[in-house]
Amino acid sequence: MLRRIDFNCDLGEGCEDAAVMPYISSANIACGLHAGDPQTMRDTIALCRQHGVQAGAHPSFNDRANFGRAAQTIAPAEVHALLRHQLEALAAIAREQGVALRHVKPHGALYNQAADDSALADAIARAVFGFDPSLILYGLSGSEMTAAGERIGLRVAHEVFAERSYEVNGRLTPRTLPGAVIDALDVSLQQVRMLVRDGRLLARTGEMVPLRADTLCLHGDRADAAHFARSLHDALQADGIDVIAPDREIRT
Repeated sequence: MLRRIDFNCDLGEGCEDAAVMPYISSANIACGLHAGDPQTMRDTIALCRQHGVQAGAHPSFNDRANFGRAAQTIAPAEVHALLRHQLEALAAIAREQGVALRHVKPHGALYNQAADDSALADAIARAVFGFDPSLILYGLSGSEMTAAGERIGLRVAHEVFAERSYEVNGRLTPRTLPGAVIDALDVSLQQVRMLVRDGRLLARTGEMVPLRADTLCLHGDRADAAHFARSLHDALQADGIDVIAPDREIRT
């Protein structure tokens, strides 16, 4: 059973950032291509500083029309420019407020495609390493992206999701299928507790799937994100699990 876990949320997407922030340990901040703009980045960084939350970049495909969730074909050589542009934009805003970026978590289709596409995953890992090799790369647990980060020498965080269902291969259920998003808090809590306690979860089709859980994600664009964040945080603490970012130490 885990005794600590990072609890991250995708923020800077125009939702309840201020209400979510007190309950998480890491924030993945939209960098302007699927959502956000310089002001939302600035506001979210300020909230991270106020609440002591680890700040990270949430880069995506250049696809605002589809919220970055439409699959794209992209040459590995283009990935460097795509990520560099977004990381530089967010890092500059963070520096203005004396905040250092600590991690990178790709968004949407970029994230999901890199889970199975080793060439894309390697390109993302190289781009992150080239920008700052001290950054932690967040990727779907047991995926090509975490493997690519480890190969190049990055620290990685194997990510699991609080309110998304899974397939038997350990991948997220496509959003086009019914039940891909878990709307019931009690079902989400059951999944989180199983991941933390047993290192596994129940797939959509009924099989048990083992997963490493370094960091737990909640999507910040859901209407009830603040309620979910508080409930999940409180449940973890009640079970004796410290909610703490990977770069932070527990102080007694």
